[in-house]
Amino acid sequence: MILQGVDSRTGPSFSMGNRLMRAVWGVAWLCLFRPTPRPMHAWRAALLRLFGARLGQHFHVHASCRVWAPWQLTVGHHVGIGEGVHFYNMAPITVEDEAVISQGAHLCAGTHDYNSPDFQLMARPIHIGRKAWVCTEAFIGPGVSVPEGCVVGARAVMTRTPESGAWRVFAGNPAVPIKTRAIRE
Repeated sequence: MILQGVDSRTGPSFSMGNRLMRAVWGVAWLCLFRPTPRPMHAWRAALLRLFGARLGQHFHVHASCRVWAPWQLTVGHHVGIGEGVHFYNMAPITVEDEAVISQGAHLCAGTHDYNSPDFQLMARPIHIGRKAWVCTEAFIGPGVSVPEGCVVGARAVMTRTPESGAWRVFAGNPAVPIKTRAIRE
């Protein structure tokens, strides 16, 4: 999907077909998704599905959420996406069941090879595990997998998949584990 050998500073990084599809989605987002009232989660989910998103049941997404390429988005059941969330999904982004992505979070699946003479665009998938919580204004970088049950704290920056496993709380820039999450039943 990403064009190779093109100077991404001056030329397109994606095929014409990809750019046209994103343009059509952009118009649909602006006219049919963004202006919807708060409780119209089902309508917004239907629009995302129409553009290729694979979404589970009980999916709540707010109108100010930006999805760069819906066809690169897979979301499980009982997932909540807050206001102002940005899915910059040049590569697939997967959000598993019962996860929450809070307001202003940014999931960015693309970067550039800064050592490449043509500043080559690179994209790597992002995976958010079951029952994980990406808190307000957190940043998840390309290729990161957030393990099951993890919390990525407010404004934390996670640029690598953590080695410390599931059910941890991460904070800071770069995000580091600060405690274990214990859910009370």
